[in-house]
Amino acid sequence: MHVFELVRALVEMESISGNEKGVALWLRDYLTRLGYRVALPEAAPDRFNVLAQTDSTPELVFSSHIDTVPPFLPFREDQDCFYGRGTCDAKGIVAAQIAAAERLRHAGEARLGLLFVVGEERNSSGALYANHHPIGSRFLINGEPTDNRLAVGTKGSLRAMIHTRGKAAHSAYPEAGESAVLKLLDILQDLRHSPLPQDPVLGETTCNIGVISGGTRANIIPDAANAEVMFRSAKPLAEVKSLLQNTVAGRGAIEVLMEVPVQLMNVVDGFETCVASFATDVPLLSAWGKPFLLGPGSILDAHTEHEKLAKKELLAGIDLYVELARHLLDPN
Repeated sequence: MHVFELVRALVEMESISGNEKGVALWLRDYLTRLGYRVALPEAAPDRFNVLAQTDSTPELVFSSHIDTVPPFLPFREDQDCFYGRGTCDAKGIVAAQIAAAERLRHAGEARLGLLFVVGEERNSSGALYANHHPIGSRFLINGEPTDNRLAVGTKGSLRAMIHTRGKAAHSAYPEAGESAVLKLLDILQDLRHSPLPQDPVLGETTCNIGVISGGTRANIIPDAANAEVMFRSAKPLAEVKSLLQNTVAGRGAIEVLMEVPVQLMNVVDGFETCVASFATDVPLLSAWGKPFLLGPGSILDAHTEHEKLAKKELLAGIDLYVELARHLLDPN
């Protein structure tokens, strides 16, 4: 199957986080036909990572994820690009890594493995499971859309819920109640104006106030409110947690939903580099070897209604994966 056909097949299958099983089963069958030994470790109930190996113990593993964010966007293509959910994040990358591994195998390289995980877009359940079951690899080449540049590092991420509580009352008598929404708005306003830590390599920490909810009716003083926030941290997460706690200052409760630490990557001379402001599974796959992060496609296209991947960039990504793998496995 040509890599373009592989992209089409993968993207046409809906695999929003939690519904990856169909893609996992398809990849198992496809990679088995190519001659790999394929296992489907159950990372979460009825959700399976895909682990493919040659007969040799892999020294180098290509890895990415098979889940996508919602909503599902149907596949289409034109002369230059693929479009649809997962084209660049990260099914096109999965296809590129398989193509690169096949090129290396046909050239006689057998020290390779493939690891495609579930849940990266939500809670990294696949990576967390895989890290408890390493296979002894020395190098991990993780795939995310980096415009075909090696990432020198990735920011950490902290997803948290801020809860405020008040006292319900008739809205005609606000003095009889206590608005949880107003409490929350005060906290969020303070958070918006808080100086966030910076790093000379990874740049600025950012905060997105992504979801706000609270109250039941316009004529009732709200007794509960919540906001879900996401930090992309250029510094260790302990600094961001401390800043969040100091900002909330007892006016509400903080529930940490997910955290991925800052990760500095390895680079190789001759490759263009970048800083990845997004978080990846790499810090959660520490048992799988020395990490590298590289992939075709732009993160600015990921998670959007116009997600796409240029065909020439996909082909260039395969070349770069092959070049990087050869350098790592045979540095001399």
